[in-house]
Amino acid sequence: MRIKSALAATAIVALAAGCGGGGGGSEPSSSSNEPVKINFLSLAWQKESVAANKQLVDEWNKANPNIQVTYVQGSWDNVNDQLVTQFAGGTAPDVIHNDSPALSGFASDGYLLDLSDKLPAELKSDIPQPAWDTVTFDGGKGEQGVYGVPFLQESQVIIANKKLLDAAKVRIPTAQEPWTWDEFSAAAKKMTKSGTFGVAWPMKSPVNKTLNLALNFGGTFFQTADGKTTVKVGPEEREVLQRIHDQLYKDKSADPAALGQGTADPLPAFYQGKFALLPAGVYLRQQVVEQAPKDFDWVTLPAPKGTSAQQGAVSQTLSIAQESKHADESMKFIAFFLNGANQAKLAKGDWLLPTSQTAAADPGMTTEENGWDVATASAKNLVVAPFLKVNGFDEWKSKVATPALQEFFANKITIDEVAKRLVEDGNKVLERYQR
Repeated sequence: MRIKSALAATAIVALAAGCGGGGGGSEPSSSSNEPVKINFLSLAWQKESVAANKQLVDEWNKANPNIQVTYVQGSWDNVNDQLVTQFAGGTAPDVIHNDSPALSGFASDGYLLDLSDKLPAELKSDIPQPAWDTVTFDGGKGEQGVYGVPFLQESQVIIANKKLLDAAKVRIPTAQEPWTWDEFSAAAKKMTKSGTFGVAWPMKSPVNKTLNLALNFGGTFFQTADGKTTVKVGPEEREVLQRIHDQLYKDKSADPAALGQGTADPLPAFYQGKFALLPAGVYLRQQVVEQAPKDFDWVTLPAPKGTSAQQGAVSQTLSIAQESKHADESMKFIAFFLNGANQAKLAKGDWLLPTSQTAAADPGMTTEENGWDVATASAKNLVVAPFLKVNGFDEWKSKVATPALQEFFANKITIDEVAKRLVEDGNKVLERYQR
């Protein structure tokens, strides 16, 4: 659903309970002695992450009595619907936590501030250009702008049962020399025996995982020509889809019980030795640390590589509302909140990867403990996810790609049929966003 469509469908009411009146709608201070007040909408949800967020806000407020930040707790479940209403009602928070796919629509509708001329040099240079690419969009006037500061990213890794790896005597991949997809498949086959599968692919939500890994073979799934974007499923896009399908039905090395599960659902079976390898986002390591039996020996391995080790990157971001009366002060807060040392704290709290090069060099981000060395090293393979720039991607994902890929991985349709549906039904969806 486009932002403007959502506006028409959403009751325009001020969510006073959600963001306390909104920084953008605040009046200038009546006295120079009164502090500037900024509302910061945070979507942190894990206990460690919320604590890190609140600690940094407290540090800022103690050091900056003239610029006071109010921490407002939001939720990933409804943030974009909430923001639509707040933008329309003039009650949006000054500083907004979101992820990069959501920024494009808000930017093109004029709700987010272009930060290009406001970014401090130190902050800009500490974050590599591929991360900035995830927040660079057409702001609706035919010009590219920067509509957020990217600070946390997710990569795919493999969480492995060390005992089963050692017993199979397979080569242990490293960040410098990951498995090829052929080696990955061979290792999974070797570890499949006597009631144990080599790998589990939870595919309840298959789109982001498969699209991001498809970049291993140069698969982008979308192409743009003459200003028109269409879906593409050629040989490059089919590679990862076919290889996962082969593990399930040709090699029979993938556990079919995991197919309909969410990312974390297979963990109990993983701890019981029902399968050896679990491809997952880096954040899943936290649940393994917290939940695995004390005698369970596990390691983090890099994702396999194809013609490259590239993966698609989506960033968590901090943006400033266009309507904010305190944009300069908001940027000062963001620059503090996302400096190298603080990004390291936030990344540890969320078990994700910092975009900051300073943060990535923090000893806590490069230790072998809990696989941080492998996780952090994977950041070098992240490139902007092609779907990030596609207007209508969310609808294509939910209405076309998710059901089609679920049927394909359940062996109900062929790869030719899934390709046809992704392209033909997908282009009908995208067409409506390009009129």
